[in-house]
Amino acid sequence: MARTIGSHGPKTLEAIRKAGVRLIYEHGYEAMSLRQLAAEVGIQAGSLYNHISTKQDLLFDLVQDHINDLLRTLDLALENKTDPVEQLRAFVAFHVTYHMSRKREVFIANSELRSLESKNYDAVVALRGAYEQRLAQILADGVADGVFEVVDIQVATFAILALLTGLCTWYRPGGRLTREAIIAAHEKLVLSGVGAGAAVTAEPHKASKRVKDAVAGERP
Repeated sequence: MARTIGSHGPKTLEAIRKAGVRLIYEHGYEAMSLRQLAAEVGIQAGSLYNHISTKQDLLFDLVQDHINDLLRTLDLALENKTDPVEQLRAFVAFHVTYHMSRKREVFIANSELRSLESKNYDAVVALRGAYEQRLAQILADGVADGVFEVVDIQVATFAILALLTGLCTWYRPGGRLTREAIIAAHEKLVLSGVGAGAAVTAEPHKASKRVKDAVAGERP
C-alpha cells in the first residue's frame, strides 16, 4: 500500500490505534501481524516502532485506555447523585449506552484478556475491579438504606454486569427499539432484580444529557 500519512506524529499514532482496534476485532490479536497493521495504516512496517514498542504493548494500551475511559465517564454519569436508586439507574444507563457505542473496544477488552502478559493482565484486572467496585458500592449503599434486597453483593454485581454487557451479542443499530427503550428495559430488569420496589414503576428513565454527551454513538 502506498504511504498515505506521515510516519511521525499523533495523527499517525491515532491511525495505528484505530486500525489496531479494527484488525484485532475482526481477526483476533494472535492473527493480526504488525506488517498487516502497517499496511492498513499506510506506512512501512519499521515505522510502527516510532509509535509502539511491541504488539503486546499496543494491545495493553488499547485495553487499559478503554477501561480508564470507562471509569472516567462513569464517574461523570454518577456525579452529584447520592440516592442509591438514582445511582443504579445512572449506572445502567451509562453501561448500556457505552457498550452500544463502543462494541469493538468492549469485545477486545473481554475476549483478548487472555492474550495479555502476566504484568499487563494484572493491571487490567485491577482496573476492571475498580469498575466492578463502583456498582458493588451502589448496591451496598442501597442495602444499607433499606431500598435494595441483595443476598450477596458480589454475586449481584457480577450478575448485573453480565446482564448489561450481554447486549453486545445482539444489539445492532437500526433495530426496532430506540436507545431509550433499551435502557428502560434493562433498568426494569436490574431494579426488579435488587428488589427496588416502587422504583420499578416510576417514570421510565431517560438517559441524562451528561451520559449522552460523554458516550457518543449511533442511535439504534
